[in-house]
Amino acid sequence: MSSEIPRAQVGGAARPGFETIRLEVYEQDRVATITLNRPDRLNVFDRTMCTEMARAWQLLRTDDSVHAVVLRAAGTRAFSAGLDIKKSYGQPDSVWHHEDPGQALSPKWQKMWKPVVCAVQGMCTAGGFYFVNEADVVICSSDATFFDSHVSAGLVSALEPIGLRRRIGLGETLRIALMGNDERVGSDTALRIGLVSEVVPVEDLWARAHQIASTIAAKPPSATQGTVKAIWESLDKPYRAALDQGLIYTRLGNPLGKAELAAQGERDRNDRPEPRIR
Repeated sequence: MSSEIPRAQVGGAARPGFETIRLEVYEQDRVATITLNRPDRLNVFDRTMCTEMARAWQLLRTDDSVHAVVLRAAGTRAFSAGLDIKKSYGQPDSVWHHEDPGQALSPKWQKMWKPVVCAVQGMCTAGGFYFVNEADVVICSSDATFFDSHVSAGLVSALEPIGLRRRIGLGETLRIALMGNDERVGSDTALRIGLVSEVVPVEDLWARAHQIASTIAAKPPSATQGTVKAIWESLDKPYRAALDQGLIYTRLGNPLGKAELAAQGERDRNDRPEPRIR
């Protein structure tokens, strides 16, 4: 990964108090960046990271200065290798009270509807799909590889594929889940099957993700967040019920979005310098 910070990202304000992630806000662009920050451990998540991710999503959900989020990872070897198997996640004794780590990692479980752009480099496997599955835009670098290691380790792959199926369909999901470590989905195949929407050179990944997020963030937030909420919630509903609910969201969100657009236009006019008179 290039060490040069893209010009669009200069001036990000870091939010302190995190051990396993970095949270920064670029107020000029209205974009926040979450960086998985355990590169020495292939950015695997443990109980601490899950707790911190849930907290980050809650902070961003209520921060009106943020209109879009970039999710990325430190280091070059891996975006995320999933759950940290060297540390106990700490599930309750009763199997009926076990938790799915994806609930903490997911912006949608945390009711955070601001658009999320996920930038994947290197390896993404097993629980790493939690991050990809519920992002709104996913791009990757040319060196990215995706695979699911569960069955190769004798484990049932039953959670991450449910989210993955929504993105790439049943056939491709089953192939990834059942092939385990023996087949890697490269960046070109990921683009072909719809797992990602764009492939960029490694050195351009972070800058391109920020560019996409800042473009989205320039739109009225009521419009973009209402769009994210309506589309994701439609996945859990029958077709006609989803259309009925979507109609309600347009009635609620359109006046807000148009008012935000008008207010932004007024601010732009006020900020425009007066013409020089000769």
